[in-house]
Amino acid sequence: MAATLPMIAGALALGIPAAHASDSPARDTLTGTKPAWATTKADKGATADSSRVSARVYLAGRDAAGLAAYAKSVSDPSSASYGKYLSAGQAQSRFGATKAQVAAVRSWLTSAGLKVTGVSQHYVSVTGDVAAAEKAFGTQLHNYAKGSKTYRAPSKTASAPESLNGAVLTVTGLDNAPHKADHDEQLPGPGAVFKNSGPFSSYYGSNIASTLPDAYGTKIPYAVQGYTGKQLRAAYGAGKYTGKGVRVAITDAFASPTIAYDAATYAKKHGDAAYTTGQLKQVLPKNYTHTGADECDASGWYGEETLDVEAVHAVAPDAQITYVGAASCYDDDLLDSLSKIVDNHLADIVSNSWGDIEANQTPDLAAAYDQVFQFGAVEGIGFYFSSGDNGDEVANTGTKQVDTPANSAWVTAVGGTSLAVGKGDKYLWETGWGTEKATLSTDGKSWTNFPGAFTSGAGGGTSKTVAEPFYQKGVVPDALAKANNAAGNRVVPDISAIADPNTGFKVGQTQTFPDGSEKYSEYRIGGTSLASPVIAAVQALAQEARGGKAIGFANPSIYAKYGSKVYHDVTDNPTKSGLAVARVDFVNGYDATDGLATSVRSLGKDSSLVAVKGYDPVTGVGTPTNGYVESYKRR
Repeated sequence: MAATLPMIAGALALGIPAAHASDSPARDTLTGTKPAWATTKADKGATADSSRVSARVYLAGRDAAGLAAYAKSVSDPSSASYGKYLSAGQAQSRFGATKAQVAAVRSWLTSAGLKVTGVSQHYVSVTGDVAAAEKAFGTQLHNYAKGSKTYRAPSKTASAPESLNGAVLTVTGLDNAPHKADHDEQLPGPGAVFKNSGPFSSYYGSNIASTLPDAYGTKIPYAVQGYTGKQLRAAYGAGKYTGKGVRVAITDAFASPTIAYDAATYAKKHGDAAYTTGQLKQVLPKNYTHTGADECDASGWYGEETLDVEAVHAVAPDAQITYVGAASCYDDDLLDSLSKIVDNHLADIVSNSWGDIEANQTPDLAAAYDQVFQFGAVEGIGFYFSSGDNGDEVANTGTKQVDTPANSAWVTAVGGTSLAVGKGDKYLWETGWGTEKATLSTDGKSWTNFPGAFTSGAGGGTSKTVAEPFYQKGVVPDALAKANNAAGNRVVPDISAIADPNTGFKVGQTQTFPDGSEKYSEYRIGGTSLASPVIAAVQALAQEARGGKAIGFANPSIYAKYGSKVYHDVTDNPTKSGLAVARVDFVNGYDATDGLATSVRSLGKDSSLVAVKGYDPVTGVGTPTNGYVESYKRR
């Protein structure tokens, strides 16, 4: 991707349509529509003319450059336009596509032999055979080897008629490699029961594993059973604020059929405020697709929704929560769920615990995502994305890279920590989340190959495709920003919160037990899938603190507060010695029938990423302190 993407990184970061370099006197190129993996070496020949293509032609709107510029100014506390948000209708009238543009795009597509299957404020969707697609987009479609599989892609960059005057932002679907997201968390499939074995600590350090071997020269505590909202609210300075009057949206794929019961049961068991009528809503598609285990594994997303809803309510118990489910885990459907929120202004704060590796994102999709985020910014809507659960991604993919859409310059990427909350809900310390695991030896006297292998950690690092945004300049060290490009690139994350499953959050969900019964049970969970809704909930508290005025796209504000006392400056060694917890797990995941497995989990060991004093690629600027929420108070 390095050969293709940096050329358009600046355009994507600013939201300028990836078009308008003249390809021929009558065509405008749609830059980035030929994926980097479609190389001459991988070319397997032309795709059959009769093969079917389904594509989306995204609309650039009236003034794409103006949209990006206004999104920046309205989000920047140093700008005269700060906080002067537009309504959804005003944003569409000022920056959206005109009826004439839509009609012209439709006419172009149908004249090429494609059938229009849908029209929204953002795109025109079409289907047709390869021959019609080639005619419309001025390119040939070939088959290319990608890994062990073969996919279709344009043999040269697609284009649109110059007569459309830049009405087209980009086109997706000309390549048919999978474009889908995974939910990032340490989560078993909720279809089958998962439970944690004990012993546990009720707060960090409350139960020392005195009969187990030392780690780092000392006895270590058992992992916490799972923090509750009361403990997290205390750790991150919620104070008297509850999120009252603030609307939070959550996007994932599909929808848990038991979410209302599970959320209500969990709140009652843990002292959270009961949900009021209408406080938890769902906005769902009419039909779902790609539900199979070999594609999106629909039931695997139920626990993700459950975690997100329960975490937001635990930290911001009076916030309104709207869950917007996507029809599948594919990008087109996830984009639709985000667009629903923006087009109808369903919330001011949006938590998204899903993503993919940057290498799998093509520039056409990046442009489509950024446009939605920019429309959100001008309306005062902020998007928060998990930074990922595989550290620098080398262990997972063999290549050091960040995750997407967290890499977008227009979202708040949320990294992860290991959190120690002590007796009386006192904040003790945090490390960057990164886990190394070693198992107990057969004789029980040592840890085998201590500290063991890396298992998971907060995603972060330097993007290869997105230019350095203005708000990171002067805060993110050059060694990070310029790691891939002398001009500087986006670095992830921006801010962080609890993520380590070994210092995780207790969640409650209806699960299927071995006897076939379905019943509510609880377990500890983590991942940046936890960090994102926790930060979204903290932002809801901050919005309440400023009298309900939307924070909007928060990064300029987050970085403006850098270096102040509103952040815990998280490092990997807060106690100046190695840190670890002991875990005992059921071998079969639910009871002791097949035995127990005992392990030591070291904290602060995130692949090649390190949490250090100042900004770092594990925790960003840090985590909220007691002063963070109050810092948004309007003065």
